[in-house]
Amino acid sequence: MYAPILLFVYNRPEHTRRVIESLQTNAEAIESRLFIYADQARNETDRPNVDEVRRYIRSIGGFKQVTFIERSENWGLARNIIDGVSTQVNAYGRVIVLEDDLVVSPYFLRFMNDALETYKDEERVGHIQACDFTKDPSLPDTFLIKWTGSWGWATWARAWRHFNPDGKALLAQLEERRLTRTFDFNGNYPFTRMLRRQIAGKNNSWAIRWNASLFLAGILSLNVGKSLVQNTGFDGTGTNCGGGGLYASDLWMHPLPVVPISPIAENQEARRAFARYYHRTNGFWAKAIRRIKRTLRGDFGA
Repeated sequence: MYAPILLFVYNRPEHTRRVIESLQTNAEAIESRLFIYADQARNETDRPNVDEVRRYIRSIGGFKQVTFIERSENWGLARNIIDGVSTQVNAYGRVIVLEDDLVVSPYFLRFMNDALETYKDEERVGHIQACDFTKDPSLPDTFLIKWTGSWGWATWARAWRHFNPDGKALLAQLEERRLTRTFDFNGNYPFTRMLRRQIAGKNNSWAIRWNASLFLAGILSLNVGKSLVQNTGFDGTGTNCGGGGLYASDLWMHPLPVVPISPIAENQEARRAFARYYHRTNGFWAKAIRRIKRTLRGDFGA
């Protein structure tokens, strides 16, 4: 059974074309249902590009079936993803999720479907992530970790039931169980701060709540050491992406076998690799140098 693909788009026609065209290079596309969630314009400035995206997606082929969900009002990414994943994962039991600023390898769908099938009955695995931005050569081709990436991912209905949209409740549990430092990769990345900002209305991240939900439940993610996804959204067109080349990935253009991992346990070496990466890229001096470079080239944004 091929999992349905959920694609969330808004006002970036060129990005949308690239992700669709990259999906069409996958042999499994023709056997896969594609659900495209197109959000409505937030304002009149965005409307021309929103309309162009909607015209384009009505013209695509190369999939078993294409279904369009065109919002009549602006939902925002978080509400769209939570609603879309909830609807389709309950209908089909499993889903593959993409946003419009991603490009995938020709072997992305094969890997995701193989992984969904391999771990379908393993309650301790709840998420599959096909993007690696660490470029750490010590990482194996696949490994298990208590962390969920949101750039090209998949899950099952049994795992999505753990999703708690209440950030305040999630934060309370992390603090009560004294897990905030571990959640932050030993203090090397401010995931807890991101959750606090979501609670305060300073971001609307669904991903931080999904990450915290599975982390608190002790559920692992299957991750890759060779990236089948690239994020192309660091070009100033996105709402929630920053960092330039900080999270760039090299696209792996070959099959990536799914070999069952035993025992089912977090790979501690992989966790240390992520902690090293975040320490190197998010420490005080790394941030200071990036800010100086942005200032020198005239970029005075946050």
